[in-house]
Amino acid sequence: MKQRSYLALEDIGVAFPTPKGPFQALKGVDLSIEKGEFVALIGHSGCGKSTLLNIVAGLTKPTRGVVFLEGDVIDKPGPDRAVIFQDHSLLPWMTVEENVRLAVDKTMAGKSRAERRDWVMHNLDLVQMTAAAAKRPAELSGGMKQRVGIARAIAMSPRVLLMDEPFGALDALTRASLQDAVMTIQTKLKNTVIMITHDVDEAVLLADRVVMMTNGPAATIGEDLHIDLPRPRNRIEMADTPAYNHARHDILEFLHQRFSNPMDRAA
Repeated sequence: MKQRSYLALEDIGVAFPTPKGPFQALKGVDLSIEKGEFVALIGHSGCGKSTLLNIVAGLTKPTRGVVFLEGDVIDKPGPDRAVIFQDHSLLPWMTVEENVRLAVDKTMAGKSRAERRDWVMHNLDLVQMTAAAAKRPAELSGGMKQRVGIARAIAMSPRVLLMDEPFGALDALTRASLQDAVMTIQTKLKNTVIMITHDVDEAVLLADRVVMMTNGPAATIGEDLHIDLPRPRNRIEMADTPAYNHARHDILEFLHQRFSNPMDRAA
């Protein structure tokens, strides 16, 4: 039997039908991720990052290839893969606690009401939101809403946490605070994480590996960079280290020289 990594994407291809014929969005994507790894996907808009994430989530079926999670084929959504989008998607008529409890009720149906509430509050505590448990989303800032979205996702105890530009709509200070929160949580829980980002510094700060994608059509993995930086990571201290700056340089060179966006060149 073939020995696979914890999460294995093998020869993934996606073609979407259009009036002019099939559009090949992804082609020949092979990606192996070990348990507990934090992988950042980076690339220009339209390179298929979200499509790839949706395939792992089971929301999009590949035209070609297979995804394996611990040896099992992934071909539909499941609670073992939680997705955090840029839009927090909280239900506005529910409190913070109730929003998180929705996910917990689905994944801990066999537990008592008290046990489930304890688990909800535990996960709100991880994102420092217990004080806001009784508030509704309209009473929260953008950063607070996203913290609740993270709590809801990790409360499901997913085998893989998928993050699609989760901080893209936030201001710089709120973004930095949430990046630190995610690093702390990942250190505690040892989650396997795939995160899409357009932010080079965010990718280097958070990830164990940065996977760089080529431009579409027929986008694929252009480079897979290991980030050789010790944890825990401090953004101020790391900014002055050669390893951080080398990683940052390699990613920028890939994005802006080897695979610059053709739309940018035409502008």
